[in-house]
Amino acid sequence: MNVQLASLPLSTTEYETVRKHLPPRAWKYVLGLLQSHPVLVRVVPHRATKLGDYRPPRRGECWHQITVNEDLNMYAFLVTLLHEIAHLRVALMYVTGAKRNKPHGPEWKKEFTAIVGPVIEGLMVPSDLRVALAATLQRPRAATCSDRLLTLALSQYDPVVDHCLRVEQLEVGACFQLPDGRQFVLGDRVRSRYRCIEFASGIEFRIHYLARVVRLELD
Repeated sequence: MNVQLASLPLSTTEYETVRKHLPPRAWKYVLGLLQSHPVLVRVVPHRATKLGDYRPPRRGECWHQITVNEDLNMYAFLVTLLHEIAHLRVALMYVTGAKRNKPHGPEWKKEFTAIVGPVIEGLMVPSDLRVALAATLQRPRAATCSDRLLTLALSQYDPVVDHCLRVEQLEVGACFQLPDGRQFVLGDRVRSRYRCIEFASGIEFRIHYLARVVRLELD
């Protein structure tokens, strides 16, 4: 990619995959945000440890990059993308050599609030989500899934999946499976996540207490 083009906005066609994952009413607004800064957005397979992330250009790269999980419902996808765009905007404000900001410090909270405000005012999401988002803006969290009210409100728009439970509904020692097929045994809770051991590898993972899973009944 031509380095000189890195300061130019990407075309609408570059964001076509993103558009398919967003509420139609929010598309024009989000496109404006994305085209205001040079950023690639990748829609990636499910990750149990995060919904999305932001990464500045590495050596030899031209573009900032945001990733968002493909299995999120359109409203959860929107909120996650806005969360990461706030990180992008903070990164662009404080270039190399400036002070290092906390990942979710006051600068990020200010940008996230500024970005989400028009979504609420523009009626881009249903009324219950507008209420939850307005409450979230009173105290923006480091991760969408850390805000119980917002997470539960967003989850109402998930596709209906039979036999699914939330991790917090299982007892310690229970076995369960994530949507990606990986299987775990449930351990103790640590703040908003549970220590879980993966059957296949024996590695410990931290899985959010509101994650949707299927209980396994092993012989």
